Amino acid sequence: MSFAAEVMFVLFFIWTFIGMPLGYAMLASGIVYFLITGQDIGLVASQSLNGIYGDFVMLAVPLFIFSAELMNAGEMTDKMFGFASLLVGRFRGGLAHVNIIASVIFAGMSGSALADAAGPGKISIDMMIKAGYRPGFAGALTSTSAILGPIIPPSIPMVLYGVVTNTSIGYLFLGGVLPGLFLALVMMGVVAVQARLQNFPTQPKPTRAEAIAVTRDAGPTLLLPAILLGGIYSGAVTPTEAAAVASFVALMLAVFWYRTMTPRKLFEVLRESSKSTAMVAVTIAGAVVMNYIVAAEQLPEMLGVWIASLHMGPTMFMFAVTLLFIVLGALFDTLLLLLIVIPILMPTVRELGIDPVYFGVVSTVNMMIGLIHPPMGQVLYLVSGITGIKVGAILREIWVLLGMMIVALFVLVFVPHITLWLPEMAGYVTEGVFH
Repeated sequence: MSFAAEVMFVLFFIWTFIGMPLGYAMLASGIVYFLITGQDIGLVASQSLNGIYGDFVMLAVPLFIFSAELMNAGEMTDKMFGFASLLVGRFRGGLAHVNIIASVIFAGMSGSALADAAGPGKISIDMMIKAGYRPGFAGALTSTSAILGPIIPPSIPMVLYGVVTNTSIGYLFLGGVLPGLFLALVMMGVVAVQARLQNFPTQPKPTRAEAIAVTRDAGPTLLLPAILLGGIYSGAVTPTEAAAVASFVALMLAVFWYRTMTPRKLFEVLRESSKSTAMVAVTIAGAVVMNYIVAAEQLPEMLGVWIASLHMGPTMFMFAVTLLFIVLGALFDTLLLLLIVIPILMPTVRELGIDPVYFGVVSTVNMMIGLIHPPMGQVLYLVSGITGIKVGAILREIWVLLGMMIVALFVLVFVPHITLWLPEMAGYVTEGVFH
C-alpha cells in the first residue's frame, strides 16, 4: 500500500472518530490522496460517480425512505400495531410479542431499521411502559426487533449490496425472507422464556366486534407488502418501480382513505426524506471515491493473496468474516461496511465459490446486528433519543437478545439452505460450491 493510501486511511479514521459525518470523512480523505498522487480529482469523480448515480436501481433508495416516512406520518404504523396486538396480544408478554410482529409487518414496507424504530417502535415502547414493562426492556426489545426492517424485504442495504456487487436484488429480497422470520421467532422465543420467568403482563382478549374493526381498519395498510413484493416476484415491476408504487399507494391511503396526511405533515415527510436521502447520497459518493482508490491500490488482490496463503476454505472464511463484521459493526457505520468492506471482500468470495446471494443476506444480518451492538449501536441511541430511556438502561437489558441474535447469525452462516431455499424455488441457480 502506498504512502498516499496510508495517509488517506489514517485521516479517515481520525476524522470519523472525532465526529465528522462518514460521507464527508471519506470524500475529504480521498481528496487528500488525489492531491498527494497528483491525479485529476475532477476526472476521477466523473468516472467514479457517473456509473453508480446513473443506475436506475439506485432510485429505490429514496423511494423506500419516502414510503417509510409516509407510513409513520400517516399513522399507518398505528393500524399495523393494532393488528399485531389482535394476533398475539392476549399471550403472556403479549405486548412484547406485538412489538416483534409489528416490526415484521413494517419490515415488509420500509427497508430501514431506523424507520422501524422511529415508527412502530415508539408506539410499542409507550404501550409497554404503560402496561408495566421495564423501560429498559421495552427499549432493548424495540431496538432488536427494528433490525428486521432491512432483512425482511424490501431492504435498502440489499439494494446497495446488489448495486455494488452486481447481484440480483430480487433474489436478495427472496433470500432475506426466511432469515428475517427465523430471527423474529428467536426473539419471540426469548420473550416467551422471559415472560414466564418475570411474569410479564397479558392483554385482554378482544371481542369479535373489536377484531373485525381492527382488521378492517388495518386491511389497506396490510396490502402494501403484498403489492410491493407481489409486483417484484411476478415480474410486473422492478424493485425500483415497486418502491415507487408503494410510495404512491401509501400517499393515497394517508390522504384519501385514512385522511391523516395534512399539507404540513406532507411537507415534513418531504423534508425528512430529502435529508435522509442526501445523507445516503453523500456517503455513497465518498464510498465510490474510496473504492476507486482501493481498486487502484490493488487491495482486493492483496487480500486474496493473503487469504490464499492461509489456506482457508469457504467455511473457515465465512466464520472469519462473520467475526470480523461483528467487531467492525460495533465500531463503524453500516454504510462503511457495505460500500467499502464488501467490495474488497467480493473477489475472494467469488474465488472461494461462495454464493453472492447467500453472502449478501448473511452480511446484511451481520451489519444489522451491529446497529444494536455497543459502542456504535445507532438504533440504541435513536430509541433512547425518541423515548427518553437512558442508553445504560437499554444496554442492561439487551445482552440476552443480542447474544441470541449472534447465535442465530451463526446458524444462518453454517446452514446456507435457510437463505437460499426460497430463491432456488423461484428459479435461482446458486453459484459456487458453498451453498
